[in-house]
Amino acid sequence: MFSNRTNWKLTRNRLTEALDKAKAHGGPVNDLTISNPTRAGLKYDTPRILQSVGAPESLDYDPQPKGLRVARDGVAQYYRDAHAIKVDPENVILTTSTSEGYSFIFRLLANPGDEILVPKPSYPLFEFLADLCDVRLVAYPLLYDHGWQVDFHSLQNALTPRTRGVVVVHPNNPTGSFVHDDERSELNRICRERSLAIIADEVFLDYGHDRRQRQTFAGNEEALTFTLSGVSKICALPQMKVAWVAVSGPGTEVSAALSRLEIIADTYLSMNAPLQWATPVLLDQREEIQGQLLDRVLQNLGELDRQLSTQKACQRLNVEGGWYAILRVPVMQSDEELAVGLLEHKKVLVHPGHFYDFPSDGYLILSLITPQGEFCDGVRSILDHLQ
Repeated sequence: MFSNRTNWKLTRNRLTEALDKAKAHGGPVNDLTISNPTRAGLKYDTPRILQSVGAPESLDYDPQPKGLRVARDGVAQYYRDAHAIKVDPENVILTTSTSEGYSFIFRLLANPGDEILVPKPSYPLFEFLADLCDVRLVAYPLLYDHGWQVDFHSLQNALTPRTRGVVVVHPNNPTGSFVHDDERSELNRICRERSLAIIADEVFLDYGHDRRQRQTFAGNEEALTFTLSGVSKICALPQMKVAWVAVSGPGTEVSAALSRLEIIADTYLSMNAPLQWATPVLLDQREEIQGQLLDRVLQNLGELDRQLSTQKACQRLNVEGGWYAILRVPVMQSDEELAVGLLEHKKVLVHPGHFYDFPSDGYLILSLITPQGEFCDGVRSILDHLQ
């Protein structure tokens, strides 16, 4: 009755079962996996946000496949203000989420069974998106040695005649590693020579821990490039469902890609008018919320380092940006068993490394946007459990 593309393993994993059990036994669970900024105790400009979605113009139905020009102008203004580059609004396609953006790009580039290269470790959502688009994912590793680097030798070995594009996450989730200038140059060279597209996920781009502006792929002209981002992370408003794909690269390739993307987007017309009219306002109020988040991230990172300095069994890996930290722990059991044990004995929820395709055990992923008191208590409980 159902398609093979949805033939996923639907049974609940041990960590979810342990979480349900911990909640059923009463008492709070200290959640160090929080990714929803609206539940992180931040202070939003509530009146301005709510007013922005009430524009009278929203009552007029004006179906534009790429999205309303007012919203695309807002995206272009964001790139001018935040990253000092000019993005043509005509090269922007609005979507309801980066997930939808990925699906548009996968459909644009790949026939059934074609391949897209994705980094490992990274966010696990890619597998479901690829399945739904009948695309095959091929992993290329990120290597850690006092910081993360792309393993270009393995990346090139992973290329086949069916490869259609390479995904980079800038900065990566959860490693927090940016694509550095030399890596960008090598990636451009490979993709240009092999006629491959670059798919750059930049949802955490504004969250460099040194507060420095990082170069966006939205201005990349060396190879056909699709840059994805949205207000979910930029403005900490995941419920608003505003995202986009910015297309750049050689002119003839960009033109051909946009013509096809416009038809794909026109088929769905998924963006709703109130949020399109609100987009410039939502993006304009990002700096205050980003300041709060970066303060939280850096304070929690400092607290993690302070507690780690009192012992020698665990260490955190270097991180350059984003909302997460990776804790390297002694391998006495699987990461899943350790995460379940922390729930059962300490009522602390963390993500095991295998959720993000770490190649071996010995890694826990912690959210740095957790409220500071909870983060401090949770780290203390983790270290106590491990010792």
